[in-house]
Amino acid sequence: MKVSELSKHALFAILQRGELCIDMFPFVVRVRSDISELAEDIGRIYQDFTVLDSNCFSDFHVEVSYERGVRRWFRPLARFYFDGRPSFIPLPVDQAFPMLEWGINWCVAAHSHSFLIVHAAVIERQGVAVVMPAPPGSGKSTLCAALIGRGWRLLSDELALYDFETKQLYGMARPVSLKNQSIPIIQAHTPAAEITSPVPDTTKGTVALLRPPSESVQQVKIPARPAWIILPHYQVDADALLEPLSKGKAFMLIAEQSFNYNVHGREGFEAVGDLVDSCECFQFTYSRLSDAERVFDDLLARRING
Repeated sequence: MKVSELSKHALFAILQRGELCIDMFPFVVRVRSDISELAEDIGRIYQDFTVLDSNCFSDFHVEVSYERGVRRWFRPLARFYFDGRPSFIPLPVDQAFPMLEWGINWCVAAHSHSFLIVHAAVIERQGVAVVMPAPPGSGKSTLCAALIGRGWRLLSDELALYDFETKQLYGMARPVSLKNQSIPIIQAHTPAAEITSPVPDTTKGTVALLRPPSESVQQVKIPARPAWIILPHYQVDADALLEPLSKGKAFMLIAEQSFNYNVHGREGFEAVGDLVDSCECFQFTYSRLSDAERVFDDLLARRING
């Protein structure tokens, strides 16, 4: 059953019981909440995801619910729980859905070590993938959102999952997090994109979540071969410029952006090396999304045509 097959009433009832088990391959996340607005956002943005039987094994048990006590009624707050334990400070209740997304990211990054996990966007086309590691504010998510609106498959906006054995990439195909000016830019670029109402005054500014393309969710179990590591940098009024990035700098970038590189010791070191060796590495400055699309399409054509 897909999330979209549940009525609003049924979805909220399942959430309240803590029985909503969503297949976010390669993980299963069990979600509980008593916030009806969160149920609406999940129903809308996760509509293409599969709901599993409530008796299934779940990798993560998470909850976003109203803060107890008087704050339930006066300027209500929401709190994130992991395995029944409060894990972060409470936030205004209108930030419940972003909090759920941030919390799931934290669960995967902090507790899942079967993959090398890198803070990066990953998109794929014709079996080959672009890895875009970058610090906040680089334009990574804007670029990712624009390209999946033009036919690239979304693997992940935040967490690249690199398989040690197959040396391929997976992603959970979860919503893309847009911030501040990225929101109207993507709304103008991809008018059909489904985006939540912007939430102002978060720790990251104004945020909104973009629903992943249905095709990306349907193909979530299909891995992709890494072909490029591209460090994006948005610069106002800049012409698109793709410049080589040395393998050494790319290695350090991936290692710095990895959540569990140190946990894996030598295996982590070798995995980063394998990932970098398999890719062409670039730094990319851009301002216009149309220029970025052309550059990425040219890269793909050059790869496919040899």
